[in-house]
Amino acid sequence: MFPEYRSEMEYVCQDCSSRYSAMELHYTCPSCGGVFLLVDKDFDSLGEKGGQHWREMFDTRAACKDPALSGIFRFYELMAPILEREDIVWLGEAQTPIINSTSKLESEVGQKLAFKNDGQNPSASFKDRGMACAFSYLQSMVRRQGWDQILTVCASTGDTSASAAMYAAYVGDPIKSVVLLPKGKVTPQQLSQPLGSGATVLELPGYFDECMMVVEYLADNYRVALLNSKNSWRILGQESYAYEIAQWYDWDLSGKVVYVPIGNAGNISAVLSGFLKLYQLGIITALPRVIGVQSHHADPVYRYYSQTPESREYQPVDVKASVAQAAMIGNPVSFPRVRTLVEQYLDKGGRDSFTVVQVEEQEIIEAMLRANKYGHIACTQGGECLAGLLKSRSEGLVDSGETAILDATAHTLKFQDFQEKYFDNDFPPEYGIEPKPEYVNRPEAVFSDEVRGRMEKGEYIVQSAREIVKKLGL
Repeated sequence: MFPEYRSEMEYVCQDCSSRYSAMELHYTCPSCGGVFLLVDKDFDSLGEKGGQHWREMFDTRAACKDPALSGIFRFYELMAPILEREDIVWLGEAQTPIINSTSKLESEVGQKLAFKNDGQNPSASFKDRGMACAFSYLQSMVRRQGWDQILTVCASTGDTSASAAMYAAYVGDPIKSVVLLPKGKVTPQQLSQPLGSGATVLELPGYFDECMMVVEYLADNYRVALLNSKNSWRILGQESYAYEIAQWYDWDLSGKVVYVPIGNAGNISAVLSGFLKLYQLGIITALPRVIGVQSHHADPVYRYYSQTPESREYQPVDVKASVAQAAMIGNPVSFPRVRTLVEQYLDKGGRDSFTVVQVEEQEIIEAMLRANKYGHIACTQGGECLAGLLKSRSEGLVDSGETAILDATAHTLKFQDFQEKYFDNDFPPEYGIEPKPEYVNRPEAVFSDEVRGRMEKGEYIVQSAREIVKKLGL
């Protein structure tokens, strides 16, 4: 079952178009400092077999038990056809489900919708898709180059560090893991993950953007493997998200609208690239519409696409605190990729095939609480997507007959601190969030400890049951 197809891959700079062999570690262009996309030089040859061949192949692999083809590399030919079987790392990532909303939530929203639960990946976020590809590539480089030591490093708001540390711990020597975190900007749940995986965790004052600058300096001046989304191998792995959506809907994406939160812009780059590849090979015959979502506290991509095409000018922004932590990035490193891929997407899918909407912090947290109230496990970024759907509906950007697929990038348990802050009305002023009673849910005492102390055990059980029946109106 393991593919025979092999090809030659190149890094292509999104600023100056320089090309470099994929047999070298590159994160930014040596010529101009721009970011790369990886391309298969023989990709067009895959189209000779036709879309039906690939649909059948990928569906067959979805049922196999071969670890090398059980995760993202089920779509091997579309991603990294330079890897050998022994290179591939699989920790159970990918094949996350798409869960349809309850009819009640659909009725409230006025739209058919579903969440793709990427929080069901091993480290509880979508970052595992990219790390599986990045670490598989590193294993191939260790094998080919005979390296006896390599340091992986990343800046993170939580999910990247958790995923990088987990994969590094699994692969082991000669790979060592270091993560840089903005001090006080990561939830305790997210901080515990890289610590538990044995990574060296270093905290820096400030926001993510500053941590990222330190990581970039390390990558430019020392032999380290950068694992942020500047790493174009990560973008390749995250393309699997788009492939899985297409496969889930039996390769028919007409009438589908995919919502993606924009942080460092790596995931939306991967989603756009993935759908374009499927379309180019005839695996899908219609591109879904893609709507990016940004908080008003960190919205450079929204601002760029809000301008008229002839006058667009990209400017980084100063970020404010956001409950959508992974989106709290004022200068996304993958923006050049977005710009390139959006041009291609609009060319193939039409002028309505891509847009970006802006949402408020209040809308994000309440959309997360609202989704989870109906049985979902959405994180704040999943809430951001639901808020984006509501905003795009109010702006007339979606048709009621379309199906919205929302990206829940991580598991809700990673963001319980924000839920608690909302319930306790404990958000600092910079968030601008005022809790509403209908979203607050707190434990309710049946009896006080004092009353319990005056009852015998049998009486306590009977009186408790009666009180519960009374409270619930049974």
